[in-house]
Amino acid sequence: MFYVDTSLLVAYYCPEPMSEKAEIFLINHSPLVISTLTELEMFSAISRKVREKGLNRPVARRILAKFLSHLDGHFFACLPVATQHVRLARDWIGQLNTSLRSLDALHLAVASLEGLTMITADRDLAESAKILSVDVTLIKAEK
Repeated sequence: MFYVDTSLLVAYYCPEPMSEKAEIFLINHSPLVISTLTELEMFSAISRKVREKGLNRPVARRILAKFLSHLDGHFFACLPVATQHVRLARDWIGQLNTSLRSLDALHLAVASLEGLTMITADRDLAESAKILSVDVTLIKAEK
């Protein structure tokens, strides 16, 4: 089973260099899992694209509606973030041997404790996952 990082979700729903690879992966692999944190980050990323003029509001609303319909239609399973995820993320950051930021550590903790393989387009996150022995697959953009 695969835990989908927000970086890949944004590429799937928004036109980006990674979009085709994200679509191919997500359509051809299941089950796909996200967390409530991913859900929040997805909304934040789309909002940021609107603020930075990368998307207009009507397109952004359509993207978010499609994302929510995928959640409602169980294209993704959505796990709650729990105390044990937060504690593991805290402990990993406390090792002081990765470049992890709090939310990325939390994503990795969810994937690890739930026995999922992290799928990401974020190189730094993938590197931290390897250091922490979390199963990870890095999806790379075309060159």
